Amino acid sequence: MVDGVPDTVSAILDAALEEVLEHGIRRTTASDIARRCGIARQTLYRYWPDVQSVFAALVTRELLAVLPEPHARAEDLAALVDTLVDTAERVRRLPLVDRLRDTDPELFARYILERLGTSQRAIHAELVRGISAGQRAGWVRPGDAAQFAAMVLLIVQSAVQSAPLVIEWLPPERWRRELSLALTGYLRVPS
Repeated sequence: MVDGVPDTVSAILDAALEEVLEHGIRRTTASDIARRCGIARQTLYRYWPDVQSVFAALVTRELLAVLPEPHARAEDLAALVDTLVDTAERVRRLPLVDRLRDTDPELFARYILERLGTSQRAIHAELVRGISAGQRAGWVRPGDAAQFAAMVLLIVQSAVQSAPLVIEWLPPERWRRELSLALTGYLRVPS
């Protein structure tokens, strides 16, 4: 785009990711990010008001990058659930998610327990779209698609966040299966 803005934004977020993966959020400063990126700190502040805003943009970018394409349409409930579980697994495997869980659990918890971020709102909107399409096709139970999407978000978010806690009982392949069963049971049309 004009004046290389998208490239600068991407470069800053790439540098922020490298710093956070190496040092964690608490130990990463705007100066660290700017230095790694090869820009002046003031340049970073042209795009974000503070380093916390950079981190929020970074988390949003990383989470949105693993979402399926918006035009992808599931043909049936199994395909929708597979997409949800695949996406949850991609989020679970993000190096940034692991790093936040390990080094900055308070920040991780704030985004899970206290506020809805941009990425969560985008995920909810996509869930509403997919659930509504399934309802129109008759393979998702009738009801308020926005409420169903909120519950699916809670189920998946909890499964992603807490997966390391239960790995002795739910190794990755069983985690996928059990999450799939939970989502299928929640969304399917009753017999």
